[in-house]
Amino acid sequence: MRINHLLLIAWLLAACASNAAELQVGDSAPNFSLAGSDGQIYSLAEFRDKQFVVIAFFPKAFTGG
Repeated sequence: MRINHLLLIAWLLAACASNAAELQVGDSAPNFSLAGSDGQIYSLAEFRDKQFVVIAFFPKAFTGG
């Protein structure tokens, strides 16, 4: 499951880098979807204009190293 999350993150970063112009201060974040630690997929569009969104990424969590 950790590999799936890493692949999803790598795909997301590659997609954003190749398809989006560089964001400037004040720009809205582009829509994206990520898997949560509860196994559900969450999309930024679900929360836009409803509440704040914080994304926490811990690259060495649960890796044993």
